[in-house]
Amino acid sequence: MTNQTELDEKFMKEALKQASSAFEVAEVPIGAVIVDGNHEIIASSHNLVESYKDATAHAEMLCIQRASQQLGNWRLLDCTLYTTVEPCSMCLGAMFLSRLKRLVWGAHDFRHGACGSWQNLLECKHPIHNLEVTGEVLKEESASLLKQFFKERREVNDD
Repeated sequence: MTNQTELDEKFMKEALKQASSAFEVAEVPIGAVIVDGNHEIIASSHNLVESYKDATAHAEMLCIQRASQQLGNWRLLDCTLYTTVEPCSMCLGAMFLSRLKRLVWGAHDFRHGACGSWQNLLECKHPIHNLEVTGEVLKEESASLLKQFFKERREVNDD
């Protein structure tokens, strides 16, 4: 039997693969996957903000949309979203609205993170829905990918 920590690391590695795909197409390397109650990946995505020219095309938002389409239901009641970076307020709001059961995130986002790094939308109990949250899963791997991406972007811009 696999314990929750092992499952979290397994699925975060899948989210990191998505983040690497984002890196390859010059998108900020953030990836996400949604897993159902049977521990099956039902949706995956990475940031497509630059590609879509859409500030809402975050990995988490796209993943929620794809999971809803896959299930034929906007309520993702028994699902867990894994994302390589602490979600922003927009994405966290969508997680509440879609009734996700659980959120697992990797690296802190001190510029936009809504789970305590910049602001904490989890401080107040939501009136109709509880979201279980686990942070800092494979945080070094997630942070390293972001640092590498922005380092390379600065080097290109300095030339």
